[in-house]
Amino acid sequence: MAKRVSRLIEENRRYVSMVLPVKESFDIVQRDIIIGGRDCTFYFVDGFMKDEAMGKILASFLAVKAKEMPGDATEFASKVVPYVEVDVIADYDQILRNVLSGATCLFVDGYEACIVIDCRTYPARSVGEPDKDKALRGSRDGFVETIVFNTALLRRRIRDPKLIMEMLEVGTASRSDVVLCYMQDRVDPKLLSNLKKHIKSMQVDALKMNQQTLAEGIFKRKWFNPMPKYKFTERPDTASACILEGKVVVLVDNSPSALILPTSILDMIEEANDYYFPTITALYLKISRGIITFLTVFLTPLFLLFMQNPQWLPEMFSFVSVRDTVNIPLVLQLFLLELAIDGLRLAALNTPSMLSTPLSVIAGIVMGEFSVKSGWFNSEVMLYMAFVAVANYTQPNFELGYALKFMRLLLLIMTALFDWFGFAVGCIIVVCAVVFNKTLSEKSYLNIKMN
Repeated sequence: MAKRVSRLIEENRRYVSMVLPVKESFDIVQRDIIIGGRDCTFYFVDGFMKDEAMGKILASFLAVKAKEMPGDATEFASKVVPYVEVDVIADYDQILRNVLSGATCLFVDGYEACIVIDCRTYPARSVGEPDKDKALRGSRDGFVETIVFNTALLRRRIRDPKLIMEMLEVGTASRSDVVLCYMQDRVDPKLLSNLKKHIKSMQVDALKMNQQTLAEGIFKRKWFNPMPKYKFTERPDTASACILEGKVVVLVDNSPSALILPTSILDMIEEANDYYFPTITALYLKISRGIITFLTVFLTPLFLLFMQNPQWLPEMFSFVSVRDTVNIPLVLQLFLLELAIDGLRLAALNTPSMLSTPLSVIAGIVMGEFSVKSGWFNSEVMLYMAFVAVANYTQPNFELGYALKFMRLLLLIMTALFDWFGFAVGCIIVVCAVVFNKTLSEKSYLNIKMN
């Protein structure tokens, strides 16, 4: 049974000091004060409290006289506390959670409950447009690491009483806030029930990597299928559109992106610009993106297959044949370039912005004409791999890009080892990886029908 607040202030102080490291941690503050002739104690975390608001609250408390003091905590909260967000809690587990979350908790001698004043504030950056999900039109705001700001961005766009934002808690140590956002009359009840069951049954110490830890806990993917199960977005307009379509958006505190369920392969290659263009333009962009996504998987394996069987190449496409001397096997060239592209990508991520331009120039020289003249690579191989590298950035999902890369590597290996038979088997594996990839709602990855 959970411990409850005592009427004696000294007992409450002793228990809180035993559970919370008040003396050891400088940021957990205990403030003793006399209100209306009664001994009282505040507990709060330094840095989470609005100093100006709390100063005004203290001034009003000090003005209370002994004869004006109410008889219980509920009456005190309604008559004495000059603040909007006030709660009365008697359970210590909830009280300690509120203190560590940033709320200010007040114990008053003689009251068998704690007055929780939610005048907290979190360090937060501006809700500027995210670097990843840019749009030519539309709003220029984006999600931030503070969950209350993110829910406000959604509520501002959907002013409907059917919009539900359900708060859950995950992690025995982190006790991270997780919010499920959905339209009550449009969401798939089975999906919602299944999602809640998975989240509530998660036995984790903490969401160490925020949203990613939650995603892995909700749906444990099979290691041999790299296709992503979720769609992520940092744009509140995209998340709002998905909610209105009947999907569930999951927000995690300290994470500047939303997790969208359920999702399909078509959702993965969709981006924010598709919502802002006319139907015909958006359709063209989706088709173009789909074709390019298809080519990123099959272009280099097909090139390798035709180079191993040049007699299959139609006369009109004979110009694609390798004319130069092949010093290194084609399949090895393709693998080396795949590795080199990833190396350049990692280097770009870890390079200071002031040095990114010189790095790009050096990489272009080394990976360009010099690499061909040195005899390491053929110009045709360089051309096709350059297309693949650029085409990876035409679709917005980072995980999908690497899933397609793994499929391409599998096709290259199968084609190099078993020629046309290996290519055919590899294509079957790629199709099966997409077709048999199930979502959390246990529906097809290719076609999801919303209620």
